[in-house]
Amino acid sequence: MTKIAIIGGSGLENPAILKNATELKVETPFGPTTSDFKCGTISGKEVVILSRHGRGHTIPPTQVNNRANIWAIREIGCSHILATTACGSLRQEIGRGDFVVPDQFIDFTRHRPVTFFESFELHEMKHTPMADPFDSSLRSKLIESANDLGIRIVEKGTVITIEGPRFSTRAESNMFRMWGADVINMSTAPEAILANELGIPYAAIAMSTDYDCWKTYEAPVTWSDVLKVFNENVSRVIDLLVHTIGKI
Repeated sequence: MTKIAIIGGSGLENPAILKNATELKVETPFGPTTSDFKCGTISGKEVVILSRHGRGHTIPPTQVNNRANIWAIREIGCSHILATTACGSLRQEIGRGDFVVPDQFIDFTRHRPVTFFESFELHEMKHTPMADPFDSSLRSKLIESANDLGIRIVEKGTVITIEGPRFSTRAESNMFRMWGADVINMSTAPEAILANELGIPYAAIAMSTDYDCWKTYEAPVTWSDVLKVFNENVSRVIDLLVHTIGKI
């Protein structure tokens, strides 16, 4: 059965896109999820929405209970995850308001639980393959949908996830560029890692809201900059989600 989880990031905590919406609280062995689930239908498909940072965006990136969130998504029978995230661009050609569908990530976090497998049972070592962490079928559907809607999209890219909540120094931003990262955020890892460990297909829509701080000829990013660009484009994110869900 198809049941899709949307994990909403900055600026997308309460999208009014569900029909017959209800609330669901899920208990997990890892503690509470960051919000209750909003459940309903989109394009005739069962959908649940979870606010990554809480409904009022009160939970900083390091404190997001990713294990509880992903575990709960599996427990309620979700077959796919679509995640949204604001990101900073590390490339001139990825402009403010552009969408990126990442195909790779670099985990530069340091203080987050990054696995469900904290011990190995006899003959059951869990070393999850992570060569291609984003589901190719979901990525293709996002790209198709963007093209259908006339939304400019960057069809692949590497996202680096930093710990936060602070933004990068210029030295860090330039180092990430040298490493081959295309965009930067504070949320994809370990969210994508944990989804892969539980075998749930996962893909992300990353909206570029700023140029981090590697450009010396313009002001470095601020939180108000991020929210301004995301809020100006949130309707396009919702259109893309709705159209993609219709294809799953």
